[in-house]
Amino acid sequence: MAETEVADTDQAVQAGELSTTLLVTDGIHVLTVAGEIDHETGDTFRQALKGPDAPRPRVVVDLGQVTFMDSSGINVLIAAHSALSDAGGWLRLARPGESVQRVLHLVGIDTVIDCHETLRQALTD
Repeated sequence: MAETEVADTDQAVQAGELSTTLLVTDGIHVLTVAGEIDHETGDTFRQALKGPDAPRPRVVVDLGQVTFMDSSGINVLIAAHSALSDAGGWLRLARPGESVQRVLHLVGIDTVIDCHETLRQALTD
């Protein structure tokens, strides 16, 4: 797979902060998120998750380093899923930790947005 780094933010994440990194792998935008997704960081997450300006945009969000997510993150994911689907693309989630997976399952997002245990699965399924 060919990778291109598009943007990089601070790698050190303190409590209450959010860090994002965007890579493009075979035309798929992979957004790696680290830290907490809540009412304070929701706008940062929303901005980072804006879909690529391309026909049939494809985005994978790697949640493996997310330590907390509340309804703010759920709302961002729902909006992104809707926008990407409307554009003929898709949104997939990869590597949610136990606490994030629990939130996704409780609100039923895992039945609407494809969730994968690994990044590789999210990129190839």
